[in-house]
Amino acid sequence: MNVIKTNRKEGFKNKLSRLIFNHIPPYRGTGAKVIFISDDWREVQVKLALTWRTRNIVGSVFGGSIYASIDPIYMAQLMKILGRDYVVWDKSAEIRFKKPIKNTVYTRFVITDDIVNKLKSEIIENGEYNIDLPVIFQDPQGTVYAKITKQIYVASKTFYKQKQAKRDE
Repeated sequence: MNVIKTNRKEGFKNKLSRLIFNHIPPYRGTGAKVIFISDDWREVQVKLALTWRTRNIVGSVFGGSIYASIDPIYMAQLMKILGRDYVVWDKSAEIRFKKPIKNTVYTRFVITDDIVNKLKSEIIENGEYNIDLPVIFQDPQGTVYAKITKQIYVASKTFYKQKQAKRDE
């Protein structure tokens, strides 16, 4: 069910990836669902609803569910897009709550060619790079409920191994 309009396609392999992702216990526990993964992993869409599992003491979606629903997505995307020659880690996140979520909201994670090119050029120059990527939860009418900035660390595997070896000395 693709609520957010996109020109990208989701093939059978990524439908299967989505099914598996949604059944991994830590992600399933968030109450969120990945509803779309493009064939090239450049776009992922997530749905988060107010349910008995996501409800907090004041009747809106628990902040922990909001964060946990987005936590692994950019990292998984970048690992798939960049491949095995890179190390990808979540570094930090900042959430700005705009309105209590009392309905179903959606978000979209998009990795553009510009982002990939920026990462690769910074890594060629410095071996590693921290990139801030946006996440916005909104309803189908466009009302914004939360804005999140995820900081992701990316390094060449060679640089990362050398950095770890120096740290271990």
